[in-house]
Order: sequence, then structure tokens, then C-alpha cells
Amino acid sequence: MKERPLPFRQIEWWVMTVLFVTIILANIFQTNFYYFDPNNSELAKYFAKILIPTVLYLAFFLHHQLLIPKKETRKRKPMHYLLSFVILLVCFVLVGAFSLMGEITLNFATPYYFSSVGLYIGYLLLGDVLEQIFPRSETKDFMAYNLIKLGTIFAFSMLFLFGLQEVVPNWIPAVYSVSIPTLFGILVYNYFLIYRNRLRNRKKLANFSYFFLIAAIVFFFVVVAAENNNEGLLVLGLAVLITVAGLILPFSNLFFKKYDHLLGQIHSLSYRVDEGSAKLSLLRMQINPHFLFNILNTLYGTALQENAERTSEGIQKLGDMMRFMLHENSMDKIPLAKEKEYLINYVDLQVLRIKSQPNIDIDFRHSEENCSGQIAPMLLIPFVENAFKHGISFQKKSWVKISLRCTDGVVYLDVNNSIHRSDEEDPESKASGIGLDNVKQRLQLQYPGKHELVIRENEVEYFVHLTIQLS
Repeated sequence: MKERPLPFRQIEWWVMTVLFVTIILANIFQTNFYYFDPNNSELAKYFAKILIPTVLYLAFFLHHQLLIPKKETRKRKPMHYLLSFVILLVCFVLVGAFSLMGEITLNFATPYYFSSVGLYIGYLLLGDVLEQIFPRSETKDFMAYNLIKLGTIFAFSMLFLFGLQEVVPNWIPAVYSVSIPTLFGILVYNYFLIYRNRLRNRKKLANFSYFFLIAAIVFFFVVVAAENNNEGLLVLGLAVLITVAGLILPFSNLFFKKYDHLLGQIHSLSYRVDEGSAKLSLLRMQINPHFLFNILNTLYGTALQENAERTSEGIQKLGDMMRFMLHENSMDKIPLAKEKEYLINYVDLQVLRIKSQPNIDIDFRHSEENCSGQIAPMLLIPFVENAFKHGISFQKKSWVKISLRCTDGVVYLDVNNSIHRSDEEDPESKASGIGLDNVKQRLQLQYPGKHELVIRENEVEYFVHLTIQLS
């Protein structure tokens, strides 16, 4: 109750359901059917008092459980307000017709209907005010918010009952104004003094609190019955005692256990999300130096071979790549076109390094038009880097074939390369092998169920097929 807000929509739903069911059942059984010989007006009034709360309950259900929860997600907000207006209009017509039929009111525009609607709207506005006063993103202690919200629910339900005096038996508001605070007090007492102590293995204190509550109920009804000299109050006290000990306490304990279980699941999911974010940040920190050192080795080898045009071109491409890593790589998603540009620059740098080698074949095919959509950065390059790392040899026939396509929110990457695992002359062979493993983990974290990775190899060839559904 202190760490998180209570599930108030469910609480509101159950409170109003109990209220309406009580009203409907009380109106059904308020007549003694053994002596019931009604005329037409009495029969119409009898059914009107049953149908009116039924219509009001259906209107509440449609608004509170269906329309309001979908209001924020519904794209067409005017349609939401139109449906709400239609429900209120139909409810107004039915309530007015039943009121005239049962001679409950003399006018079709029943005052208690408008007071109920106005009370409900006022309750929703008050809820919005409380959300502004206690913003969930900043509130750490929800005790005050939960208590105030529970108080407003109780006040709303009592005002609602007193406002429907025409169709609500007089004893219901009186009983509910006493029973609800009493029930709430018993639940709070049970949670903090019995349930929590048992949960913390303080069995003696929990048992003492339990028997103290039972003794207090017995003492109260014995004293009241003695002062009023009414033995019927003892029977009522016995019924209350059985209800509290046999129903309220056991069922509330089940609810508390379920609520604690849900809180545990929420904490577990939050921990997993935080763990995944931290893990993703670590993977990015590992990948960036990996690529940086590979490219620096490439430029170093190029500088040794010649000292002008190719080196300047490589430095320019390196600058573009470093800007990418400093700016785009820290973002969760980037345009696919930028990822593609980074991949092209990387391949161009590799071509600069091995351009003069006749036994090496590099085939890079990609669409000329810009690819649309967003993608997590640095997902494609590790597979290409791995191909150059293991697929290039200055002494043996080597090849790297790359195909990059993107259509309808899906990106396809195919990489095929020769395998030369022990080429000591290749500066790529000394690089760390963390890139490929990390990108596999990132795919699982960021595109679960939305990617396909197929890797095959034999003695002379390595093949990778990657499909990512971006939308």
C-alpha cells in the first residue's frame, strides 16, 4: 500500500457492483409474496425499482470498464465521446420511461438520474486532480494517495446511495455507511497486525492480534445486547463473528497473497528490464573499441603501402564512422539509412586495404535508394567484420560476398566468405572475437521473435543470413 498505488479500477468496479446488486436484490425481495396482490400501479412500481438500478449499472459498466480504459489508446477520440453520449442518452430515456411507468417521478427528466451522472463525472474529475497532485513518476510513498483515493470512493458510493432514495430502500445507506468503514478497518487490522506478522514469522503476535479482534467483536455485541436487553443482538453478533472469522479474514488473506505475488512479478520484470538495459550498454561499450581498433589497423596497413590518396580517403571515411559511433551509436534506434552508410564506409575501407591483392574478390551489392525505417545501431556490421576477419588471406584465394536489401520494413543481410582462420599476416586475425557473440545477444534483447539468423559453415566457406523485421 505504501510502495505502489492500489488497483483502484478493480476496487471501484467491485464496490459499485456490490452496491447495485444489493439494491436490486433488496427491491426484488422487499415484497411479501404470500400476501402480494398488487394492482397495475403497484406492479409497475415494483418492476421499475428493479429495472432502473439495472440500467444505471449497465451504463456504469460500459463507461468505467470499457470506454474509459480505451480512451487513451483510441485513435479516434470523437468516436469515444460519441459512444459515451449515446450510452447516456439511452440510459436517460430508459430511466425516465421506467420512472413514469412506476409513478416514481412525475417528470420524464428524473432529477436523481442527472445527480448520479453529475456525481460520477465529478468523481472522475477529482481522480484527475489527484493524479496531478500525486504524479506517479515522482511519488515514492503512495500511502497518502491510496488513503485519499479510498476515502473518495467511499464518499462517492455513499452520496450515490443517498441520491437514489426514490429507488433505494432506506436501510441500505445506513447499513453501508457503518459496514464499509468497519470492513475497511478489519481489513487494515488484518493486513498490518495479523497477515504481515505471520509473513515475518511473528506467530505469537499474529495469534494475539487475531484473538484480540475476535474478543473485541464478542465484547461489543454482548455489551450492546445487555444495555438494550435484546437477545437478538447476540444472534446478530454470532453471525458477524462467523462472517469475520470464516469469510472476511481468510478471503482477505488470499487477496493479500495474490497482491504480494503480483508485486513480486512486477519487481522481477523491472529487474529484468534494468538488467537488459545494463547488459545492452555493456555490449555497446565492448563493440565500439572492437571496430575502432580494426579500422585503425586497416589504416595503418594502408599507410605502410602508400602515402597519399588512398590514405586520405581512408581517413575521411574513418572520420565519418567515428562521428557515427559518437552520435548515433548511443541512441536506441537510428535511421536504417545511417546504418547502411556506416556499413558502406567500412567495406570501402577494407577494399582500400586489399585493393592491390589479385587473389581477393570483394562483391558488395546493395540497393541505391535509401532504406526506410529505424534499426538498433551496430547490428549489421559485426557479420561483415567477421567475414573480413576470417575470410581474407594474402596468400590464398579469398572472397567476401555481401548483399544488403530492405523492403516493406524488413532488412535482409547475406554474407558469404571463405575461411582462413590462421592467417598471421592479417591484422584482423588478432582482433577480439566479441563482436559476433554480442550482436546475437542484442538481437535476442531488442528483436525477440522478429529476427531470423542462419549461420552455416564448412571447411572452406562461411555463410550468414540475417532477417530483421523493423516495424
